[in-house]
Amino acid sequence: MARADLIIELVKSVVSGDKKMFRRVTESIIAEERNKQHIVLANRLEQELNALVEQNALNIPPNKENVTTSLNEIENYLVELKPSKRIEELILPIHIVKLCKELVEEHYRSDLLRSYGLEPRNRILLTGAPGTGKTSLAEVIATELMLPIYVIRYDSLVGSYLGETALRMRRLFDFIRSRKCIVFFDEFDTIGKERSDMHETGEIKRVVSSLLLQIDALPSYNIIICATNHPELLDRAMWRRFQIKLEMPIPTRDNICRWVKLFEKQYAISFGLAAETIAKRLLGYSYAEIEEFGLSVMRRYILSIPQSNIRNISLEVLKDFPTHK
Repeated sequence: MARADLIIELVKSVVSGDKKMFRRVTESIIAEERNKQHIVLANRLEQELNALVEQNALNIPPNKENVTTSLNEIENYLVELKPSKRIEELILPIHIVKLCKELVEEHYRSDLLRSYGLEPRNRILLTGAPGTGKTSLAEVIATELMLPIYVIRYDSLVGSYLGETALRMRRLFDFIRSRKCIVFFDEFDTIGKERSDMHETGEIKRVVSSLLLQIDALPSYNIIICATNHPELLDRAMWRRFQIKLEMPIPTRDNICRWVKLFEKQYAISFGLAAETIAKRLLGYSYAEIEEFGLSVMRRYILSIPQSNIRNISLEVLKDFPTHK
């Protein structure tokens, strides 16, 4: 059964004649039931809502295509990841860990927040250099909330004709609103650029305006996480949409030492070198590059069994790493 607060809101929307609220609450109920694996009921509600929209009974102009699009129809616009990373697997600053735990608690206890007229935060911006763990952090949040995570594919979403991208984006967000999920926009500056940039085309500006409207219309059970290496390129209005803004730092020497110990524990091996020695050599590299060091050592070690000498292998791999500028 749908949550009591949603049923109350649904009745209120009917009594008051608020059709936008009716649609929003119905979409919330559909997402809730689908999340509970009540697929038949969710699909039936979705069909009835689509019928109302197509008949313009809600005073919302229907698209020429179905308003709520099936995953098969929009699979070119996104890729579903199966999140498995845990927060304990990442080396994160204390304040980022704290914010993540607060976000997870808000969504697990959303009923309590709603009883006070509040909604959990659901719009997150991650900034930082490449390889600092932005995608991994998005996966961690999905794992902790036990939600699917959809990664947006710009190569299919962005069209070459006037208005095509905005139409696809509307179809994409209609689909997203029909289920509880996390949506991940990597390299968000691709479509979230500053509209005042004189070098950008009018089409990009229309896409940004459309994206702002779609983000505003997202219910709180949809979490949107955007990541960028170039936050200075984002539209100023886009910045204001995000309730949580986190900068992912380059690892410090202490962070690298922690990573070395975590990697050795995970793979039940020892690099044969002090963690401080490795950290000193890899200082300035991103986590993605540091992880590649560890995986390279593992590959050489496994392929050289039974004559493996992991200490010598670690030294060779470190020597092959260029000095970071």
